[in-house]
Amino acid sequence: MSGVSKRIVLGVQYDGTPWQGWQTQLNGLTVQDRLEFALHKFTLQDVSTVCAGRTDAGVHGLEQVVHFDTTLERDMSSWVRGVNTFLPPSIAVRWATEVPHRPDEQDNFHARFSARSRMYQYVLYNNPVRSPLLEGKAGWVFRKLDVARMQLAAQHLLGEHDFSTFRSVQCQAKSPVKSMYSIKIEQRGDLIMFTLHANAFLHHMVRNIVGSLIYVGNGSQPPEWLKEILDGRDRKFAAPTFMPDGLYLAKIDYDPKWQLPQLEVQNFFWS
Repeated sequence: MSGVSKRIVLGVQYDGTPWQGWQTQLNGLTVQDRLEFALHKFTLQDVSTVCAGRTDAGVHGLEQVVHFDTTLERDMSSWVRGVNTFLPPSIAVRWATEVPHRPDEQDNFHARFSARSRMYQYVLYNNPVRSPLLEGKAGWVFRKLDVARMQLAAQHLLGEHDFSTFRSVQCQAKSPVKSMYSIKIEQRGDLIMFTLHANAFLHHMVRNIVGSLIYVGNGSQPPEWLKEILDGRDRKFAAPTFMPDGLYLAKIDYDPKWQLPQLEVQNFFWS
C-alpha cells in the first residue's frame, strides 16, 4: 500500500436490463452499487465512484467512464480482472488506467466534468412481429418506418437549441440549451440505429427525440413537425417517452491528453 492518492479511471460496460439505472439507491439494485460492492471486495476498502453520465433503468452502457481515488498499488490489468471477479455477468470492467492527479490542483481528470461530448445510440427493431431474442436489447415498432423522412426531420435538431421540448420533468440540468453535433439514422434489414452526438443530454432527451422521430417515420407527422415542437419548447408538444430497451450510452469524448484506452464506438448489433 502507498500513502499517495491515485486517480484510477475505468471503462465499464453493462446490460442495464436487470438494474434500476446507474445511480446508487437504498435497495442496492443499481450498476453503481454493484460496481462499488465489487471494488470493496477487491480492495477491502470503501470506494466511491464518479461516472461520466447517469443512465436510467433498462438503459445499457457500451462504455461508461468512471473514476475513483485510492492509495492502493495495483497493476491496471489487476483492476480489470480483480474487480470483474466480483461483478455479475451483466457488468464488466473493460479497461483501467491511471491519470495524473494532484489533490491541490484544479486541472485534474474528472469523469463527468472533463467530458467534452457524449454519444448515445438507440437500436430499434422495425418488424410487424416482436422478437423475443431482442427483448430488453432493442426497441420495437411494428408499423413500417420511413428512414429518409426521419433523417430529414433530424436535421432540424442540429446545432445549439433549447431542448425543453424533449426534457423530462424530473430533469435536474441547470440549462435546457445543448449543442447537437450530429444525428445519424441508419438501417440494416429490420434494425434501425439512431446515433446522437451532443455536448450533453437532458434527462430522457434521447428517448423523447427517438419517439418523436418515429411519429415522423410512420407518417403521423411531417418532417417539419420536429422544428415546430422544438421551437415550442414545451414537453407536451412532443411524442411520449419511448421505451428504454434499445438505448446505449456509447461514447464519452475526452481530451487526448488524458490518454484513456477507450474502445472504438461499435454497437454489438452493428458489428
